[in-house]
Amino acid sequence: MQLKRVVITGLGAVTPLGCSVSDFWNNLINGVSGAANITRFNAEKFKTRFACEVKGFDLEAYFDKKEARKLDAYTHYGIAASVQAVADSGIAGDTIEKNEVGVIWGSGIGGLDTFQTETFAFAKGDGTPRFNPFFIPKMIADICSGHISMRFGFRGPNFTTVSACASSTNALIDSFNYIRLGKANAIVTGGSEAAVNESGIGGFNACQAMSTRNEAPQKASRPYDKGRDGFVLGEGGVALVLEELEHAQARGATIYAEVIGGGMSGDAHHITAPHPEGLGAKLVMQRALKDAQIQATEVDYINTHGTSTPLGDIAELKAIANLFGDHAYKINISSTKSMTGHLLGAAGAIEAMATVLAIKNSIVPPTINFEEADPEIDARFNLTPNKAQKRDINIAISNTFGFGGHNAAVVLKKFVK
Repeated sequence: MQLKRVVITGLGAVTPLGCSVSDFWNNLINGVSGAANITRFNAEKFKTRFACEVKGFDLEAYFDKKEARKLDAYTHYGIAASVQAVADSGIAGDTIEKNEVGVIWGSGIGGLDTFQTETFAFAKGDGTPRFNPFFIPKMIADICSGHISMRFGFRGPNFTTVSACASSTNALIDSFNYIRLGKANAIVTGGSEAAVNESGIGGFNACQAMSTRNEAPQKASRPYDKGRDGFVLGEGGVALVLEELEHAQARGATIYAEVIGGGMSGDAHHITAPHPEGLGAKLVMQRALKDAQIQATEVDYINTHGTSTPLGDIAELKAIANLFGDHAYKINISSTKSMTGHLLGAAGAIEAMATVLAIKNSIVPPTINFEEADPEIDARFNLTPNKAQKRDINIAISNTFGFGGHNAAVVLKKFVK
């Protein structure tokens, strides 16, 4: 069968760099860090006392108070981002066949704050079970996609992917596949996460995964730098509207970029550490390129997973070197996590959006906080250090890898009719 072309027609953002797409992009290309001391709780006794929190989010712009109380913060962020993306796309108009518009979302954890609140309250009590009737519906990781569909009346495919930090890239790939196979006209996809609380910070500290650079939070996320010591936790929600090309053109939609391929793989190595030679990372990019039917030499930019962990950054660059050969040194590489922090299950969505905007605006976002080169990293890589670089980007890859060895990569292309 002839596969349909899939384009991106809407974007929405609630992020540590701003609660609109324009604010996010302006801060991203100007190398602004979203990291600061934690305000959600008293983190004085924690090993890590900073994070990339969402700032200036106007909850009342999207929800009345009664509705807001029934939703976890991760759902607040996801719905708000989706409202922006749907408005940007215009996909919710009266002429749209809503049976053919779906929602496929990604979240690695879901309502962690709700789970913590309810279980802490129970633990402090006398053992009598007094749980909020919205406890389970607020907490479960699939509920955000359900709420987005109900907000707009979208009755197409509706589910959530959970694959740790690869979750929203998997959601994007699933959306791409459903549309190109003719199973939906459009899908609202993306991801959201809200894990900046005692359980999230304490749990990742126990894994020894996060930076403890408490004296300089804005310099803590430093992918590829010799002094990196772990990732910085982020939060937020990002939505993208994916749409079948002819459907988008028929209604005169603005097209940001085209999705041309996706790949998935497993490391089959370790629950938290990547394969040291990046075998799963290489395989996922190989599969993405094959699916897109392009050659490695056609890639201009890679938005890497680049978490700022000692092992992960090196493994991913080894994979790029092994797959791309000499062309690896002609590609712009950057990690936008250096500014946004790591949004866990929403990482793929925020990085896909950054990559789409890079293609649209011919600007590669920087990898900030790059001060001293890691001697284990090949100096020939263009890691886009500290300042954005102007470049015509025709094809780009966005990588995301998750605990459990889950790898996903999406290939995006400048739209040409």
